[in-house]
Amino acid sequence: MSTIMIVEDDITLNNGITFNLNMDGFTVISSNTLKDAKENLLKKEIDLIILDVNLPDGNGFDFCREIRKHYDTGILFLTACDMELDIITGFRIGGDDYITKPFNLNILRERVFALLRRYSKSKNKDVNNDFIVDEFKIDLDKMTVQKNGKAIDLAPTEYKLFKKLIESKGKVLTRQKLLQVLYDDDDFIEEHVLTVNINRLRNKIEDNPSRPKYIKTVYGSGYVWAGEE
Repeated sequence: MSTIMIVEDDITLNNGITFNLNMDGFTVISSNTLKDAKENLLKKEIDLIILDVNLPDGNGFDFCREIRKHYDTGILFLTACDMELDIITGFRIGGDDYITKPFNLNILRERVFALLRRYSKSKNKDVNNDFIVDEFKIDLDKMTVQKNGKAIDLAPTEYKLFKKLIESKGKVLTRQKLLQVLYDDDDFIEEHVLTVNINRLRNKIEDNPSRPKYIKTVYGSGYVWAGEE
């Protein structure tokens, strides 16, 4: 069963989440500060982190940036603020999902299940071949991407989006189709999440993200991998 770390300074809320996830059979590690979380992250392999944005000794966004430098771990933000800027910031720095306080614990549980399904499918694909598209080399075994021999660090959601686009080179993929690729049948995901992920991917692979050469927007429809012209 998966191991989940909760990073939340509200003891009552932390205990409530821990109790419910324990009842679902998960191994749960509770942290009340970023210091605790960093120590716990070094002790055990963690599959998912439920991360509060505002903590007594730091900022959850900063911790997320640190995590993404070293770990391929699911991150679900807990936030007391539903401002669009905070939500977009969370996605841009590598968060996979968010939930706004106060929230229903059953909805949190479903989001946890959905995130773990995504990461499980991403890690367990039985593929063993590489292929090259335009300037990019994709290692399907290791889930890595290189552009002109230089490695590009893609988050799991960005990798799935990238892979689907290049596999469908020249074919317009609707927004709904890409959301299904990224998030299966998760009803909780909002459509603007796709825009955020597209922008993040462009920033990593395009020479000039404001004038993309590879990922073209087809207004009113979706996106297409145009590639080298």
